[in-house]
Amino acid sequence: MSGVTATGTEKDFAYDKVETLLQEFTGKKGVTVPVLQKIQEEFGYLPRPAMEYVAKRLRIPISKIFGVATFYAQFHLHPRGRNIIRVCRGTACHVRGVSKVAEKIQEILGIGVGETTEDLNFTYEEVACIGACGLAPVMTINDKTYGKLASNKLKGILKKY
Repeated sequence: MSGVTATGTEKDFAYDKVETLLQEFTGKKGVTVPVLQKIQEEFGYLPRPAMEYVAKRLRIPISKIFGVATFYAQFHLHPRGRNIIRVCRGTACHVRGVSKVAEKIQEILGIGVGETTEDLNFTYEEVACIGACGLAPVMTINDKTYGKLASNKLKGILKKY
């Protein structure tokens, strides 16, 4: 079976990859978080079929797997973009007009907060603070910081990705 599609449908799911990831944890206790981390590393998110398979193989109720996956912010239940945009919504950015920047990004990409573009190129998130208040309004794309943003600069920045 080959890979996971963007929709993560069961018939397209690669159970063999999950089984390979599970081998390292065979016979060990307390492995739910590390197993989910490995699966997310492999697929970029936690596909439902993978979580169901893990629950079955580890003999853990699926509700516990979902509980762990939804409790920790590090886990994602849907495919994420290759490029993660994080827009700061802190006080300094708010005062310096981040709302207009955020609206423009969402308009350009055609997605809302927490969503991913259909081509899986971008995921858009808003965060409480990036910690670059002197550059407000500010955003990051992956590990690169962009400050003193204005709506008219955004298309040029996004085209780089």
